Amino acid sequence: MEMSAQERKELLELYSGLRVADVRDGMDWNMMHHYGSMSYDIRPLFRTRAVGIARTVRYVPYEGTIPRMTPEEYTKWTGWYYANVCTYPWMDEIREGDFIIIDQSGVDAGLMGSCNTLEGIKKGAVGYVTNGGVRDTDEVILQGIPFWSKFISQKMVQGRLRFDSKNIPVSVGGVVVYPGDIVVADGDGVIVVPRKLAFDVARYARRELDNDKKARKRLYLDLGMELDDSVK
Repeated sequence: MEMSAQERKELLELYSGLRVADVRDGMDWNMMHHYGSMSYDIRPLFRTRAVGIARTVRYVPYEGTIPRMTPEEYTKWTGWYYANVCTYPWMDEIREGDFIIIDQSGVDAGLMGSCNTLEGIKKGAVGYVTNGGVRDTDEVILQGIPFWSKFISQKMVQGRLRFDSKNIPVSVGGVVVYPGDIVVADGDGVIVVPRKLAFDVARYARRELDNDKKARKRLYLDLGMELDDSVK
């Protein structure tokens, strides 16, 4: 069921400012100890954080053969490949606040790079997670695009990946992610909250964050440290 604009707004506000650690605690308080935390090998390209609503997509290995071609022929073939095999139909469906979750079947290829990540951000995406690779990483970091991946890849998608499906449950980092789930990611990794538990988890996650801020603020003052946004 498509989420209403009002529910999206409420959920994004509920999770705004929450850390992955807080959300992990909130999941525990709802007896979800063994669910939600993606594997530790799904890591950020740089220290950043993002909160959004899962938009899911799946790519699988390309099963076809690659014909022998001249470089000129290969140029035409790559155009055909992008138009017919490794397409990005989900890109036009992005809504403000979407967190793009990509099941890339672990293939060593850079499905996302400096240009198409920026295109998604322009359309409203808040970040990306993949169990595959990302490329053009110097530019992705320079552009400040939040990205969590299993590895970095130099390779293009031609002859390696094909589009399979969108808006379906996907398995990334050991977690099944459904469209509409809440995704929170920072330097501690990625955690996914089932939509049906989102309000309950947020309540206890916020309590944990508030308690942490109060405790650390007292320590800051005792140590003569300047207060920062993490304790205000």
